[in-house]
Amino acid sequence: MADIALGIGTSHGSMLSSPPEEWDGRARADRKNPALAFRGATYTWDALNALRGGAFAALNTPAARRAHWDRCQAQLDRLAAELARVNPDVLVIVGDDQHEWFEAEAQPTFAVYCGDRVANLAVSAEELARHTAEGRGAAIRGMHPETDCEYPVAKGLAERIVAQAMDDRFDVTVCMAQPKGAHGMKNLGHAYGFIYRRLLADKPVPLVPILVNTFYPPNQPRPERCFEFGRTIGRAIRGWGEAARVAVIGSGGLSHFVIDEELDRRVLDAFESGDPAHIFREPDAMFRSGTSETKNWIVAAGAMDHVGFEMTLLDYVPCYRTDAGTGNAMAFATWS
Repeated sequence: MADIALGIGTSHGSMLSSPPEEWDGRARADRKNPALAFRGATYTWDALNALRGGAFAALNTPAARRAHWDRCQAQLDRLAAELARVNPDVLVIVGDDQHEWFEAEAQPTFAVYCGDRVANLAVSAEELARHTAEGRGAAIRGMHPETDCEYPVAKGLAERIVAQAMDDRFDVTVCMAQPKGAHGMKNLGHAYGFIYRRLLADKPVPLVPILVNTFYPPNQPRPERCFEFGRTIGRAIRGWGEAARVAVIGSGGLSHFVIDEELDRRVLDAFESGDPAHIFREPDAMFRSGTSETKNWIVAAGAMDHVGFEMTLLDYVPCYRTDAGTGNAMAFATWS
């Protein structure tokens, strides 16, 4: 029988792959964003700055940015070392799809990839130039390899998760092959590419990609539903007939593109105390934009709940990039 050997929650935001000297590229995007989501409402950058009073200037200096970067890199190194120590046979990675595979034609709430292999493709020169112009050049390089890579998929476990989901009344979408678009095969999403590039150095550990629609209305799953789906994943792993050690990773979050430390602390406290009901009481409107990726952690926490693992928060680092409080709050945790 398979065992869950480790749980991980990690942010994957672009600022983790971009040195702090380049964070202003994303800051410029914040200032142009007409709908910065914060506590159930949306704001222009000027309106957000007026609301929050420029209270974050001291946390947005070059020295503060460098200190935040260093803390984040230390924890990513720590997670990489922990994965190497546990040496799992399979990774179940819970991530969100931001129109990388699914687009307006179809956007499933939950999907499981059941193909034989999945490709993480090198970024074309044209795409790299576009991302560089948008302040994400280093970030895209941190999520995609210099040459095309393929990772094996634990197809048996993927199919076991689907079967358990159907038994548990989750009508999940199944992907049997990597989707194609107008320009050929669609690339593996950033939520998964970051894990393989930064934590595994492209080591081809078999994986099961779980795709959650955290971003796009109207069918985002509510927090409690995410937790229950995670429990389904945990049951499926424990019921898989292979002698395998499995790590479950929630990829993404926490609050961004507007940092909300109060929300993040409430969520992290609920994870640490093992009482997710506190998260269920949060209005779903709190989980919008990048903050919605917190739901990937909730799915992972549900899988950990099935085996009684406790979460240890390694660090929480709110990385501000403008005085209005925009940026990405990074968090790193293990369940064991």
